[in-house]
Amino acid sequence: MGKGGNSTTTPSKPSLTPSFPAWARSPAECAAEYKVSIELGLSSQEAVHRLKIHGLNELGDLPTPSLLSLIIEQFSDTLVRILLLAAIISFLLAFFSSEHKGAGSLSAFVEPLVIFLILIINAVVGVWQESNAEKALQALKEIQSEHATVRRDGNLIPTLPAKELVPGDIVELHTGDKIPADVRVIRLISSTLRVEQASLTGESEAVNKTSRKIDQEDTDIQGKECMLFAGTTIANGGCIGLVTHTGVMTEIGKIHSQIHEASLHDDETPLKKKLNEFGDVLTAIIGVICALVWLINVKYFFSLEVVDGWPRNFRFSFEKCTYYFEIAVALAVAAIPEGLPAVITTCLALGTRKMSQKNALVRKLSSVETLGCTTVICSDKTGTLTTNQMSAVRVIAMGQKPGEVRKYSVEGTTYNPKDGNIEGWPVGELDENLNMMAKIAAVCNDASVSQSGHHIVASGMPTEAALKVLVEKMGFPDGSVPLSVDSSALLKCCQWWNGTVQKVATLEFDRVRKSMAVIVKSSSGSNSLLVKGAVENLLERSSHIQLLDGSIVDLDDTSKRTILEALDEMSTKALRCLGFAYKDDLLDFTTYNGEDHPAHKLLLDPSNYFSIESNLIFVGLVGLRDPPREEVQKAIEDCKAAGIRVMVITGDNKATAQAICHEIGVFSPNEDISSKSFTGREFMSLPDKKSILRQPGGLLFSRAEPTHKQEIVRLLKEDHEVVAMTGDGVNDAPALKLADIGIAMGIAGTEVAKEASDMVLADDNFSTIVSAVSEGRSIYNNMKAFIRYMISSNIGEVASIFLTAALGIPEGLIPVQLLWVNLVTDGPPATALGFNPPDIDIMKKPPRKSDDSLISPWVLFRYTVVGLYVGLATVGAFIIWYTRGSFLGIDLSADGHTLVTYSQLSNWGQCSSWQDFNVKPFTAGDQVFSFESNPCDYFKTGKIKATTLSLSVLVSIEMFNSLNALSEDTSLLIMPPWVNPWLLMAMSVSFGLHFLILYIPILAKVFGVVPLSFNEWLLVLLVAFPVVIIDEMLKFIGRHTSGHVKRLAKKKAD
Repeated sequence: MGKGGNSTTTPSKPSLTPSFPAWARSPAECAAEYKVSIELGLSSQEAVHRLKIHGLNELGDLPTPSLLSLIIEQFSDTLVRILLLAAIISFLLAFFSSEHKGAGSLSAFVEPLVIFLILIINAVVGVWQESNAEKALQALKEIQSEHATVRRDGNLIPTLPAKELVPGDIVELHTGDKIPADVRVIRLISSTLRVEQASLTGESEAVNKTSRKIDQEDTDIQGKECMLFAGTTIANGGCIGLVTHTGVMTEIGKIHSQIHEASLHDDETPLKKKLNEFGDVLTAIIGVICALVWLINVKYFFSLEVVDGWPRNFRFSFEKCTYYFEIAVALAVAAIPEGLPAVITTCLALGTRKMSQKNALVRKLSSVETLGCTTVICSDKTGTLTTNQMSAVRVIAMGQKPGEVRKYSVEGTTYNPKDGNIEGWPVGELDENLNMMAKIAAVCNDASVSQSGHHIVASGMPTEAALKVLVEKMGFPDGSVPLSVDSSALLKCCQWWNGTVQKVATLEFDRVRKSMAVIVKSSSGSNSLLVKGAVENLLERSSHIQLLDGSIVDLDDTSKRTILEALDEMSTKALRCLGFAYKDDLLDFTTYNGEDHPAHKLLLDPSNYFSIESNLIFVGLVGLRDPPREEVQKAIEDCKAAGIRVMVITGDNKATAQAICHEIGVFSPNEDISSKSFTGREFMSLPDKKSILRQPGGLLFSRAEPTHKQEIVRLLKEDHEVVAMTGDGVNDAPALKLADIGIAMGIAGTEVAKEASDMVLADDNFSTIVSAVSEGRSIYNNMKAFIRYMISSNIGEVASIFLTAALGIPEGLIPVQLLWVNLVTDGPPATALGFNPPDIDIMKKPPRKSDDSLISPWVLFRYTVVGLYVGLATVGAFIIWYTRGSFLGIDLSADGHTLVTYSQLSNWGQCSSWQDFNVKPFTAGDQVFSFESNPCDYFKTGKIKATTLSLSVLVSIEMFNSLNALSEDTSLLIMPPWVNPWLLMAMSVSFGLHFLILYIPILAKVFGVVPLSFNEWLLVLLVAFPVVIIDEMLKFIGRHTSGHVKRLAKKKAD
């Protein structure tokens, strides 16, 4: 057996528990807890045993909803259930009708088949959207490392599959390695270890790691300085580590579980809630109306004879019962706006196109509508409000004499050297002091900046990359580009400075001395030491300063005080300050030239670096920061004007975050933020968190962990806030998923964040969110317009059918015709209403409440009046054709149809008992309808012309009604139809579609209609147009009533 870290060869379960605080224990204590030898690692046998206990080191597949459950879920909406029931009943009626007659009517089956097709398409789209949630989990898996360097049986295995790692494994990690599991640092194999973990914690730069234990057991992720986390990357250095957690027990594994949990609690959008509420009301209304129809016509179900004063021979008419059952189905079809889901989807899709043109890529259609009622934006700081690109903003150089300093402000917020200049900079005339600062910044630096496509990216430490960009802005000493430099290079100045010396040794940064240094050999052969680091530490180790002309003088108290005052000024603005120093007298290292030099052994022990970096000559200092995006301040002002609160939730430290929030306008300059700025842990310990979140204005939560972000979003949603959460890192993914709107960064964002989001910002621009909110509000207003339009049209259809049943006249509109109107004829105008221009002050109004009524009581009353007119008009046209030869001067007798009295029409069911009732043939287009064999068929097959008139009146009246829907209360005289040319085009399309079914024979047969004459079209338009006049009158009343109410409210307030 191979050697392992156990005292016996029998596999043993480690005594560790998931709560073992490895960060608060020494390396030796951790090794004892995990029963492993740091030198030998685990034995192969023990590793296999632990693999069985803990499972593979992968995130695995969490249980997901089955396909069947996803399909069933699509039929949970009330409207869909009503539609499904109507389709089933309609299909059964069509089937039994065909059985009874021996040959099925094509039109009878069109209705149920079309409804079934709508439901199938709706279910397919719904399932597809639901399945997208799992992509975020898959993207998270791809972050995991594939291989690891592991010590087992005393041997180093360089390419062990990372999924085979187990708790207790000893791993070796180097610069660039992706960390394969959660690891406790046991020993550094370099002087420093830095890890890029911004995607997990939100920290703006790589953090230093140590092998020393942390004194506090209960600490946040950022505080665990001796822990490395799965999915993060070694930026610099190397170490030996002990695996503490694998798979779903890692920090990234916990996020994986949180994303899954959040995806199970996706809430309905505000609009969907309103539509479901409307569906519930509609169910009740349909039930009541159907019951009334049956009660009114129950007398037709039974017949009896009176013999000797007593009722005899009771008979039940199944045919009549079925007929009125069909009317009930027609009522359901009329009441349900079948075209509404399709129109909403189309409008939202058009909205996504508009947003994509503004760099907001919407992944879920429902997000467009939800954006319109966003009340809170919870924004990450790093990479969202800031550029996530460190940049130098302040340069402090020495003056002409001791105690004097020169201050320069640096423009620019990116890694692009051409992004901004240095204000007041002596271009081409750099003095000796400025030259030395440029030399140290360029040479004592391991970072690089390069062009990648259309972006400029940095590799290495962000602060060092920012210094190289600063050197380029400082320029060449005499302003001209030396011949030895590539003029096309991005970092020309840095290239030149590095060419003037040869780097022979590096004294790496460590947390104790807080500095980094390089020994360089000049072209003359002399060595010098260039140092950069924390200003206070360099001042303590400096004995002189270099003045403007290059002269060296003692560092006296006055000079030190002046430098520290400049440092304090920059620190209060949350700038990260780096000091520059050098020395030429290197003692043992004066002739150092590499590993063979006698002094090399001193470099092997980092404890000697203090003495090497002593008696320094201080040169100056630079202030750096991760700057806010230029457009953010204006965007936050727009949010405030729109009544949207901005909360910043970041993993960065409190002081830096507060400074940024003051600068961008989340907090006003002199605002007391003692009750508005908390660390994540401070906030979680508060007894009444909701009262904090209810405060007006901005809030800041720093050092926030993923669970803190989720809790904040959850509490806000409990308070009925509509929450938009922005972020770019893995740590943001669970909260992105939980928020009403998750917004990820497209450039800097991780794939996990993008897949968990509802919307992606292609330009990572915070102001794009404001544009998207504006577009969302406009789209919602337009959706309200076409929802009002479609619902008013459906009220008219219900009124028509109810009046038909109440008056006892033949059925004027059959279900397949109503379905055609709802789906096809109404569709184009409703969609075109989505192109209504937005209100000018749309972003000056507070966000609507998510529980605001979709339709106000007054609007409902108004459209009920309009709907009643629609019903009267459609039924009226039907009655006019049967009973009048002319109407208001319009001759209707040209087709030769027989006129009947209203009494005969309302009692058509008794036609068989009428004496001498005869009907003449009439023409409709090329067809001749004759009723010699059975005159009573005049009220059945003969009603086709009257039905066509009713249908045409319904279509025409709904086209005119779409003009009414242009504005909720503005007159057509103020907002004429041509403000939305798409609506006029849509009306033309709808009329065109209606002409198709009237004048193409095969379609006319399917829909049970015939062509109309010119005079008959005059009747249609005459009956339909008054709907515009009626609604204009109601709008006039509404404007004056609401104006009076507002005046009373203002008077009461005053």
